[in-house]
Amino acid sequence: MTESVDVVVVGAGAMGSTTAWQLAKAGRSVAVLEQFGRLHDRGSSHGQTRVFRVSYRDRLYTALATDSIPRWRELEADAGVDLLEQSGQLDHGFAPAIDEIEASLVGGGYAYERLSPEAAAERWPALNFDTTVLYSPDGGRVFADRMVDAALAVAERFGAQLHFDTRVLAIEPDGDGVAVVTDGATYRAGTVVVSAGAWVSRFVALPEVTVTRQQPVHFAIRPGMSFPSYIHHVPDDTPGAALRFGAYGLESPGEGVKLGLETSVHTDPDEVGVVDPAITAEAIAYADQWLPGADTSQVSAVTCLFTNTPDSHFIIDRVGPMVVCSPCSGHGFKFAPEIGAITADLAMGGPRRHPEWRL
Repeated sequence: MTESVDVVVVGAGAMGSTTAWQLAKAGRSVAVLEQFGRLHDRGSSHGQTRVFRVSYRDRLYTALATDSIPRWRELEADAGVDLLEQSGQLDHGFAPAIDEIEASLVGGGYAYERLSPEAAAERWPALNFDTTVLYSPDGGRVFADRMVDAALAVAERFGAQLHFDTRVLAIEPDGDGVAVVTDGATYRAGTVVVSAGAWVSRFVALPEVTVTRQQPVHFAIRPGMSFPSYIHHVPDDTPGAALRFGAYGLESPGEGVKLGLETSVHTDPDEVGVVDPAITAEAIAYADQWLPGADTSQVSAVTCLFTNTPDSHFIIDRVGPMVVCSPCSGHGFKFAPEIGAITADLAMGGPRRHPEWRL
C-alpha cells in the first residue's frame, strides 16, 4: 500500500505527539508511525509525572519554559484535561548554580525566594537542603502519560492518522520529498519529522549522541509530609553540566515521591530495561540523607532512556525534507508542547530557532 500525506512523524512520544497535534491543527495531513504500542514504556516519555521549572542556569531554557506555559494551556484547552500544575519548585546545592538560576529568573521577570538551608527545612520538612536554596513558585509538575495521550487524541481529532506497532524500515528520497517505508505500507510526504528519541541515529547521522539507561525510584511518603518538585545541584565541570543535575524529584500521585539520580550506564535502546539493585541502593542512601519525608522501606524502581548530546542542548533542525527533533538530553519533557510547535513550524517551512539546536 502507498499513501501520500503532507508530513510523516516518526515516533509518538512527547515530541512526536505534540508535533502531530500542531501539524494537524494547522490543517496538514499527518501520519504518525510508532514502532511500539500507544503509551509504551520503552523510551523516554512514559510515567506519571515530570518536573516543570523555569529555574534554569541557561537563560535560553528559562525563556523556552516561559514560551511553553501558554502551549501547555493550549493543549489543556484542546484536550479538556489538566496537564500542568504550577505548585512550586526548589533548587538547592552548588552555590554557583543557584546564582546563575537567580540571574535567569531576574532576567525573565520571575518571582523567587532565596533561603538558607535551615529556613527552607522549616518550610519543607520533607527535605534536607545543601548550601543555599532558591524557591520558584512558577515551577511544579506536568503529567507525562496523560500529556502524550492527550496530544495524540487531539491530533487524531484534527485528522492525523496514528499507526502503532509500525516500525519504520527506511526513509528514502522521493523527488522533492521522502518515502517512509514500513512493513505494510509506504508513505510519501513532502516532509518527515524524525522524533524517534533513543532510536534517532538509525535514521539520521548525528554528532556524537549517547543513550543511557536511567532508573528513577519512588518511595512512600511519611504521614504528614509532602514534596514540591526539587533539584539538588552538585559541582560538575564536564561539558553540558549547566543543563544537568545531581538529583531531582517530585511528588507523583499514586506512586509516592520520585527520586532520580542521573546515571551514565550506556545502553542499546532495543534492550528491555532491567532494574539494577545497586542503583536502587544508591537512591535509598541518598534519600536517607536528603529526603527525611521519604519512607525508604517502601521503594519501587522503573527504567527509562536519556538520549544525550555532548553539550546537553537539543537537536531541532532541518536538512532538505527531513526535520530532526531529538535528542532532548533528559530535560526536554517540560517544554514538549512548545517543542512540538517549533518542530511543526520547521516542518511547514518556518525558520530555525536557535544555533545551539542545529545539526
